[in-house]
Amino acid sequence: MRRVPGFFVVLLLMNDSNRVLLASHGTEGAQAAERMALQLCGKGSHIHQLVVVPELWRGMTGDDWLNNGSTRDKFRRYLESELESEIREHVERVRENAEAGEIGYSSEVMVGNPEQCLIEVSERSDYDIVVMGSPRPKGRSGLRSRMTTEPLAQRLSHPLLIVPFPDG
Repeated sequence: MRRVPGFFVVLLLMNDSNRVLLASHGTEGAQAAERMALQLCGKGSHIHQLVVVPELWRGMTGDDWLNNGSTRDKFRRYLESELESEIREHVERVRENAEAGEIGYSSEVMVGNPEQCLIEVSERSDYDIVVMGSPRPKGRSGLRSRMTTEPLAQRLSHPLLIVPFPDG
């Protein structure tokens, strides 16, 4: 058993390296999950970070105020560029922290339903644990991706650790 602040987590390992699937998109709660995933891993472990862009971003073209196709396309490209830049920053931060701890790292970005994407990725590989942040508390600003845990609890074949939202 490995002591992690606030948690006792038992990982039954089939081989010498831990494989962690980290669902993280850079929000405050997701960063708490990132820190926990890094704490759970030792040298030689591996973290695979999944960043899910919720389906609602596909339709973010501002049709209500952009009145021609050219302007909408230009605005859509701007939004995509900003989103890509933010994702790159999040992925780079986790990669650097993993490498500093001599932890292997890989990542992927998907667009779709967050629960479905996480289930799909979890089925592709044998992970020791899936780590994600808890929902943002009411009254905290930010976009809610509305990840629901019930489908995850029913369909994940790996242990799921939901890290509490950080105080402050």
